[in-house]
Amino acid sequence: MRSAEVSRNTLETQIFVHINLDGTGVSKLSTGLGFLDHMIDQIARHGMIDITVEAKGDLHIDAHHTVEDIGITLGQAFAKAIGDKKGIRRYGHAYIPLDEALSRVVLDLSGRPGLEFFVEFKRAQIGDFDVDLVHEFFQGFVNHAFVTLHVDNLRGENAHHQAETVFKAFGRALRMAIEVDQRMLGVTPSTKGTL
Repeated sequence: MRSAEVSRNTLETQIFVHINLDGTGVSKLSTGLGFLDHMIDQIARHGMIDITVEAKGDLHIDAHHTVEDIGITLGQAFAKAIGDKKGIRRYGHAYIPLDEALSRVVLDLSGRPGLEFFVEFKRAQIGDFDVDLVHEFFQGFVNHAFVTLHVDNLRGENAHHQAETVFKAFGRALRMAIEVDQRMLGVTPSTKGTL
């Protein structure tokens, strides 16, 4: 079973993450940020990944440290759980609509962190959640999961819909990339022989 636990404790946040890449999409989330819980639940459900996140952060300042550090810790847990990547598909992509919104996510479990993020949110806040933090979450994730990630919101008028399509598409693309390819069992999906 491809699973891992990681704890991150700083002066700003205390975070625990458990991830099971071969799960059934169950999430147990307690971040102090309802909207972020809702978004991580989309990753779990659409990625068929079991995710537990317990986080306490300096939310009296703002949500930046908490969101970024959750992204970092989730990325660290993912890197640990995916292991040597032998036998996986490596690449994943998904287009996801939600009413008027449409997003595309394409990723490569390349071993190289990189984020191309093109989402022009139609407003600055979703409830009390700062939309800039969506980028911070994914930047933290890719830096520590060593993933190349392209995120494009192609259409959208409702910021909640824009964000939700991004997280759902990310979950679907991740599911595709981590899936075991029966034709590649025991083989690293790279001409270099390593990822």
